[in-house]
Amino acid sequence: MIILGCKDLEKSYGTKVILNKLSFSVNEGEKVGIIGANGEGKSTLFKILTGELSQDSGDVFLDKNKTLGYLSQHLALDEDSTIYSEALSVFQELLDIEARLLVLEEKLKEPYDENKASYHEKLITDYTTLQDIYSHRGGYTYKGEISRVIRGLGFTELDFDKNIFNLSGGQKTRVALIKLLLRNPDILLLDEPTNHLDLEAIEWLEEYLLSYKGSVLVISHDRFFLDKVTTGTFELIQGSIYCYSAPYTKFLELRKKDIEARTKAYNLQQAEIKRQKEIIERFRSFNREKSIRAAESREKALEKMELLDSPEKEKAASKISFETRVKSGNDVLHIENLKKSYGDNLLFDNLSFDLKRGDKVALIGENGRGKTTLFKIILDNIKPDSGIKVIGRNVELGYYDQEQSDLNLNNTILAEVWDAFPELTTSEVRGALAAFLFKGEDVFKNISLLSGGEKCRINLLKLMLAKGNLLLLDEPTNHLDILSREALEDAILSYDGTLMVISHDRYFLNKVIDKIYELNADGIKEYLGNYTYYSEKKKNPTRYEQLNEVQGKTKTQIREEKRKQKESEKETKAFKLRIQNIEKEIANSEDTLLKLQEQQCLPEVYSNPEKSGTINKQISEIQNKIDELYEEWETLAEN
Repeated sequence: MIILGCKDLEKSYGTKVILNKLSFSVNEGEKVGIIGANGEGKSTLFKILTGELSQDSGDVFLDKNKTLGYLSQHLALDEDSTIYSEALSVFQELLDIEARLLVLEEKLKEPYDENKASYHEKLITDYTTLQDIYSHRGGYTYKGEISRVIRGLGFTELDFDKNIFNLSGGQKTRVALIKLLLRNPDILLLDEPTNHLDLEAIEWLEEYLLSYKGSVLVISHDRFFLDKVTTGTFELIQGSIYCYSAPYTKFLELRKKDIEARTKAYNLQQAEIKRQKEIIERFRSFNREKSIRAAESREKALEKMELLDSPEKEKAASKISFETRVKSGNDVLHIENLKKSYGDNLLFDNLSFDLKRGDKVALIGENGRGKTTLFKIILDNIKPDSGIKVIGRNVELGYYDQEQSDLNLNNTILAEVWDAFPELTTSEVRGALAAFLFKGEDVFKNISLLSGGEKCRINLLKLMLAKGNLLLLDEPTNHLDILSREALEDAILSYDGTLMVISHDRYFLNKVIDKIYELNADGIKEYLGNYTYYSEKKKNPTRYEQLNEVQGKTKTQIREEKRKQKESEKETKAFKLRIQNIEKEIANSEDTLLKLQEQQCLPEVYSNPEKSGTINKQISEIQNKIDELYEEWETLAEN
């Protein structure tokens, strides 16, 4: 059942078209990821859906029986309130009922007066009715739910009474998310909900949303999160929207096939148009009555042809490439028994590790544990309480600050880069800026007016031009869209220096990292693998351990083992055959799904509720079949 949608939605700012005839629908219980490059109109779309902005034309449909909740990047919180009381304010209706129940309880304590029998009966009736309403609306569980959600999103019980005014921007965002989840609307609109959450809180939010009974639309560049939570993907490109019934990684495969099919159809049509025009021109050149009529007939046919649009192209990504000016020694960094605290707050103690040339290491740990502090100790910006730090021979440090604090807000983009690298020529600086998508008059924009993503790109450019051989990156993917994240990942993969990165981007960590350091109060624990290895090792510490036991065996035991081995080989062959058949079924089913999705985008389909409903049902059935096949495939593949 469709509960939210829009048809032919348009929005422009001046001559710049943000949304161009957008049409889509969201079914009850569906969870959809909204993706696209920065500036493609994702947040604008959300604001139109909530009524915060008005569209230029087109219609928005919201089921009148459904409630909608929106987590925006601009927060509305009571600065004088505490975290707990702000969360409690969501349940004002229950608080009012509690107050009324207390009043009725006091009245029920009054001595019984037979002359006021009807009065006493009404008190009992009112109290019982109100108590039923209170229970039905969660009156006996809401306080426990408040505590569960607050803790789940990274606060401790000691934080409950903290004043909103004293919280950081990231903490305020978490409080807003807490309030939204506690309201439990039928439709959730989330704009970058994983920003400012540590890994534990992100994983908690994923589990929460997986069990959420309502519909969810989420704008996110967190690809791991999208894969875990969503069942569909809507991509915004140059004002148009493309809808896929698949989470992010599967969407990539479907989109590739979709673009290939649309490109092929467009090229074939363009070739046919060219051929028809050549025939028309040739017929006219004959200058005979019959040939002229034939030419006119073909011209009319061309005019009636429904022209296909050229497949929209994504915005270009920044051309990131990290190089080293000099090669460092093999021993890049030695840390031994490092300790740092602020008053009674111990960040870490007994911290020891070594970095070797070529290492690509992630530093992870709970928020506030001191990850950024450790980076600043390595950079000599902060002194440790005790311990040893030794920088290796020929090591040149490069640092990416997630707060962008090293940018001069009064500078223009051009001046900011030129001030850092005065030896470069004008053409060299402008060429480097162009590679990072700052072209023409854009280079004269003031830093203070830039978005978070644009500031990130400038800092990455400065880091690239510095050519350090030890890069310390503090949350480098924050504020970057997916295209820019992929460009950064490719640059790191080809980088021949040493890398240490703080990141909550698990997709990024899986792709570029080969070692993880988990920072705790008592030091660092090392995991030799990417994020998935680390996560599995945490859940099951013995999963990757091999138990090799050598025992003496009798001939009977050996024969029995051989028999079992043959049976096992037969089962293995059967498994492999079944896996191959499943893979064929999956490929055929996904081709069918793609064709249905193409039909779904046809005007004669999405404008006809009956046809659209039938195709949506078929898509749902084929998607369920694909999911079942994948589930069987994964089960067999594990054996």
